[in-house]
Amino acid sequence: MAIVVRLDVMLALRKVRSTELARAVGITEANLSLLKSGKVKGVRFETLEAICRHLDCQPGDLLEYVPDSEESES
Repeated sequence: MAIVVRLDVMLALRKVRSTELARAVGITEANLSLLKSGKVKGVRFETLEAICRHLDCQPGDLLEYVPDSEESES
């Protein structure tokens, strides 16, 4: 299972800088960068809610499920 984070796309669409979002959400720029790159194991619903509120979007706009190649072959 692979969850792809599309936060960078939404930031571009909303013309919001990462620094602005990090400040508004209350997380460090380093943690936001890790989230954008998909290098996190999880995200708190509280953080996801704050991101969605600031960017005026839905969680599904930020996260996408892409099946692994092994699963799609079964």
